[in-house]
Amino acid sequence: MKARRLLFSIPALALAAALVPLAAPAATTPAITAFDDAFAKVNDYTVTVRAHEIKGDRTQDRTYHYWFKRPNLAKTLIVAGDGSGSGGVWNGGDQVSGHQGGMLSFIHLKVSLHDPRATSLLGYTIPEGLLQNEVDKFKQTGGKLTQRNGPSIDGVATDEIDLEIADPSANGGVTRAAIYLNKQTHWPVRQVRWIGDKIVADETFLDLKTNVGLADSEFPF
Repeated sequence: MKARRLLFSIPALALAAALVPLAAPAATTPAITAFDDAFAKVNDYTVTVRAHEIKGDRTQDRTYHYWFKRPNLAKTLIVAGDGSGSGGVWNGGDQVSGHQGGMLSFIHLKVSLHDPRATSLLGYTIPEGLLQNEVDKFKQTGGKLTQRNGPSIDGVATDEIDLEIADPSANGGVTRAAIYLNKQTHWPVRQVRWIGDKIVADETFLDLKTNVGLADSEFPF
């Protein structure tokens, strides 16, 4: 009797497994796949990010310089705008080692990755600002993902990736985002986020240099 029960349980278990929904694969487009291929060939990079953010009646304009080295070393310095002179280093954990600009630049503190002193006006963290993570958001955030020919940006032909976000409440209220990838290099040149019809974040990525030979010692934590 035990043997019969076991034999009958096998198809029952198989049916139950078949009814369990599989995790949906990350969405992608040809331009995103091309970026992933390009990024796979890179060990490190530097880039300048010009960012404009709006939150309520507050506005923040900053220019950042970013350094990245595989697998998870990142450093940023605010070179213009709000908080100029401040910077931080992230090494893959949940903390940032940072300093403020001006007379307090010699004081280094370790704070939470999400500490307001280590984030932008909209709460974006150092790793969220890395180019590969900016692109990954479009694959990982639920919603309708589409690709089309984008505008020319500073003379560069682009592919435009649009995301209509399914759950804005889980994404800082953002309802739509678009990222523009260089048709030739496949790296991002601009990103825009909206709440309704209002732009709340606009980033331009400039002066990208890849495989520059960064050393671990350049990311003191």
